[in-house]
Amino acid sequence: MNLKFNKKNKTRNLVTGGAGFLGSHLIDKLMKLNEKVICLDNFFTGDKSNISQWINHPNFEVIRHDVTEPIQLEVDKIWHLACPASPIHYQLNPIKTSKTSFLGTYNMLGLARRVKADFLLASTSEVYGDPEINPQSESYKGSVNTTGIRSCYDEGKRIAETLCSDYKRMHNLNIRIMRIFNTYGPRMRADDGRVISNFIVQALEGNKISINGDGLQTRSFCYVDDLIEGMFKLMYTNLDTPVNIGNPENYTILELAKKIRNLINPSLEFKFDPMPQDDPLQRQPNIEKAKKELNWEPKINLDEGIKLTIDWFKSNNLQK
Repeated sequence: MNLKFNKKNKTRNLVTGGAGFLGSHLIDKLMKLNEKVICLDNFFTGDKSNISQWINHPNFEVIRHDVTEPIQLEVDKIWHLACPASPIHYQLNPIKTSKTSFLGTYNMLGLARRVKADFLLASTSEVYGDPEINPQSESYKGSVNTTGIRSCYDEGKRIAETLCSDYKRMHNLNIRIMRIFNTYGPRMRADDGRVISNFIVQALEGNKISINGDGLQTRSFCYVDDLIEGMFKLMYTNLDTPVNIGNPENYTILELAKKIRNLINPSLEFKFDPMPQDDPLQRQPNIEKAKKELNWEPKINLDEGIKLTIDWFKSNNLQK
């Protein structure tokens, strides 16, 4: 791994979607390293409270802007995270979601080309669709429904990866493509529809825990601190092909629900709802590439991470 990071040099970082769940944690890391940071966000799903600790800091700037519109800035690195990532939010306006992935990535790549900035795309495990193999390695081409209700996000991220790859080939742009698997931790929105936040909120409110299908579908969950460390290591290498970043530990949704219930209120009941359209039956990353090329693997197990996440929700009064 060829790390190029030097703490003596103050890099100008642009973080799109910087007020969101992942973006704000990335900003925390960059700011603690005394970097310069521009947070770009339209605040559709982002929240100013996530970045409030950096407001008025001389190294930090916030710009309210939608990435579907071009913008001219002078930066050294672009961390492109802007796009709703939970099904509830990206399905609210699926055309807008597709535009954000395509036009937003196109505009940010154009900026990167103009100022010769390094570029990292926050892609997703959703590019694998409902996978026919498990776990999924980066070489797997996926099984995606191009016309389903999740397609705006799945196909949006696939075209974003295509744009990045073509900018690399045509303009020799330094690009990194990070395929993010399920991530959780502090600052998740209580209303974002993701399974861990759903279960925690329902349990803290004393409600039945809602499980889709029979709960035997499997997922892997990566704690946000581990995810950000993987993202950071990827940006500071020369690796320009897609990399899975996630936790390969695999659990059924029912196992997850039982873990959360037992930590909050063991007497709660489960209720079983119909499976949403195109909801994958299995999702698990093969992270051998990240281990070999980035010397990265997750350190925080699910039990530890869930406790930290529950504590955050309790201290933030289920803030939505």
